[in-house]
Amino acid sequence: MPRKYLGGSGQALTIWISVAASTVLVFYGYDQGVFGNVLINDDFLATMGNPSTGLQGTISSLYTIGAFVGSLSTIWTGDIFGRPKQILLGSIILAIGATIQASSYGVAQMIVGRIVAGVGTGMNTATASIWQAETSTLSKRGQLIIIQMANCITGFAISNWLTLGLSFAKGSVAWRFPLAFQIFFSAIICMLCPFLPDSPRLLLRKDKHQEALEVLAALEGNGATTESPSVRAQYQVIYTVLESENLKSYSWMQLLSGKGPAGVLRRMILGICIQVMNQLTGINLTSYYMSYIFINALKFNSLRSRLLAAGCSMDYLFFACMAYFTIERFGRRKVMMTSAAMSSLCWTIIAIVLALFESGRGNSHDLGIVAVTFFFVFFAAFGMGILGVTWVYATEINALEMRTKGTSLAAATQWIINYMVVQVTPSGIANIGWRFWIVWAVICFSFIPITYLFYPETTGRSLEDIDRYFERKPSIIVAWDKEATSVKRPEQFARMDEEIANEKLGANATVVEAE
Repeated sequence: MPRKYLGGSGQALTIWISVAASTVLVFYGYDQGVFGNVLINDDFLATMGNPSTGLQGTISSLYTIGAFVGSLSTIWTGDIFGRPKQILLGSIILAIGATIQASSYGVAQMIVGRIVAGVGTGMNTATASIWQAETSTLSKRGQLIIIQMANCITGFAISNWLTLGLSFAKGSVAWRFPLAFQIFFSAIICMLCPFLPDSPRLLLRKDKHQEALEVLAALEGNGATTESPSVRAQYQVIYTVLESENLKSYSWMQLLSGKGPAGVLRRMILGICIQVMNQLTGINLTSYYMSYIFINALKFNSLRSRLLAAGCSMDYLFFACMAYFTIERFGRRKVMMTSAAMSSLCWTIIAIVLALFESGRGNSHDLGIVAVTFFFVFFAAFGMGILGVTWVYATEINALEMRTKGTSLAAATQWIINYMVVQVTPSGIANIGWRFWIVWAVICFSFIPITYLFYPETTGRSLEDIDRYFERKPSIIVAWDKEATSVKRPEQFARMDEEIANEKLGANATVVEAE
């Protein structure tokens, strides 16, 4: 008898999967924002022995080292546990890390808690977007992951408002409670994941054909069964593409050395590089250190800095939600390039304003207003573009057989770059001042030609369409390839689906019956 899932079937089931995957990102966003606000709490600093600026950066950034390790671990554990169980494990580890942090009375204990929590976060962020993508329709895949990203910013906003409210409390509750509150999100995930299905594509890769059919039927909804023609057609397309990749006959090291089907290594590199682009926009300067920046770069007081940071988070959330209406309409490439251009412009203006501010030229009040305005504009530009595009693209671009490994490597790379940015930010602001912001302006601008030249469009394509595109060994430079840059789904891919459904619909019936 088919297994029953939370939400039943169809759209309701998809929504519950999205809720669980999105809660992971709420968790992630909350973790990004909470510690920067904890760092400016006087009681926290006194409890930790008033650490130096460098040590503060280390305590904050070691969380990302844990996340790097957690992301890498899913290369081996992601397919073994499956998507829901991997997220469940990551959430339990994260709750343990939150408990250690909230009960800390010294730097060493806090560092351990940060690393442990990071391991859980790394596992979750390397898995949630794959699970969402592999259980979504091609027309909604980008929008659902945008909802995940909006939830990430919701977590970021919650951390800012919660720490602002508790900043009026006396004693250690002002920083211990926000750190302990991470356990709340873990509890939600633990209540949802055991009752939701795994990815049908992963189940097929593990030769669990009947279970994959049951999940496809449940996701289809409208009374569909494992014998429904539409379910069988989906199953056959996925199975055919998986068999054509033939990656099971290659080892991990052979694929990394360039052997195996054409495009596999290239696709992994594209996924890794786009996550690097995400981290090198400068977003983590603001996510981790917004209040810190306002205090140390613009010389605002603590209350004003917290209020502005909380306001920035709401601006970020609003425009992250607006990306829902653009990512499928305009495509990944155009949205990415426009977002990068606007981000570069924001950092350029902020650098100019801070140069004037530090040299004493101009009215400091007016310069502060301009700087804060363009921090808000940056959040809007990043939230509407790079934020969602980089996460969904890293999941979409990898080959079916390599999706877990490729996405894990992309997430791990993202975290190690994140570590670098979080580690250097306090020292960068303190030592080189306004020049620090020029770096991010130049890097953001470089993403425009990189995206234009090397990144094929994935909007409007099924995950199997992307596999087919790379099977023909396209040129590394895709800018003048209409099939690679069009937002609309190429007609030949739709025809290929019809041919597979018509000619091979029952080809694997014996495989299913034998199981």
